[in-house]
Amino acid sequence: MDERQLRVLREVGELGSVTAAAEALLVTPSAISQQLRLLQRSIPVPLTERDGRRVVLTAAGRALAGAAADVESALAKARHTVDDFIEQPDGVVSVAAFHSAAATFFPLLLRADAAPQLSLHDEDVPQDEFPLLAREYDVVLAHRLDHGAAWPRTVAVTSLLHEPLDVALPVDHPLAAKRQLTPRDVAHEPWITVHDGFPLMATIEAIGAAANHRLDLVHRINEFTVVAEVVAAGGGIALLPRWTARRHPSVVLRPLRGVHARRHIDALHRPERTARQAVRTVLTTLQQAASTLARPTR
Repeated sequence: MDERQLRVLREVGELGSVTAAAEALLVTPSAISQQLRLLQRSIPVPLTERDGRRVVLTAAGRALAGAAADVESALAKARHTVDDFIEQPDGVVSVAAFHSAAATFFPLLLRADAAPQLSLHDEDVPQDEFPLLAREYDVVLAHRLDHGAAWPRTVAVTSLLHEPLDVALPVDHPLAAKRQLTPRDVAHEPWITVHDGFPLMATIEAIGAAANHRLDLVHRINEFTVVAEVVAAGGGIALLPRWTARRHPSVVLRPLRGVHARRHIDALHRPERTARQAVRTVLTTLQQAASTLARPTR
């Protein structure tokens, strides 16, 4: 049995006929009769009986119709509970992010006015695993390169940043005197890069291809704050994001031309999650923060 069938039974019992119930529910009498037949299949005793031309409820039918009123009340209460949950401005919102996005956006979310309750998590995974995290978290901050595969249709996407990736050099490196660099400039340098499977690796490979030289990948480090320390110590050069990597006083960033060196930072979420006001508030805050980060003065 389902809610609709119980509603039909209740209306027939109160109004005394299939025709009257059909008029009240704005359906045809045949639709009412069909719902009664479906309900009867799940009940071992008769629910209705003929009284001349009329269909009336048996004692069992009247008992079930009375219970139907309790069911409708319980369902209405459940709907109100869900509505209240959806409209709560301060309900807990779970947010996951890869490391540099977490370091940049998490403090901004926590300091935002009228921020909902947050549950924050770091998740540094290969690109194709970010959409899967949307099953576990309300919002997932993910990144992909310009020429990387688009996010699957299983997730909704709120675009945040289209961020340049610059070459990070020690301040006293000879290349630091240049305003911008080419793949040929950097191809013979020792490189610090990410592990295989992570988005940045494709740009590293593109630099080598553009310079027609295999890059010397001496260190594999995913965390950009650690990368900056190794660059500053003379361990090699690297690609660092322009806006979301923490600045290091002994490291300079120089734009790279000749290859696509940008990444998209997006907020991924399942479409139904945005029914919650608290989730919408977090997405709006992220967009506002991203707009501030990408201002030319920065």
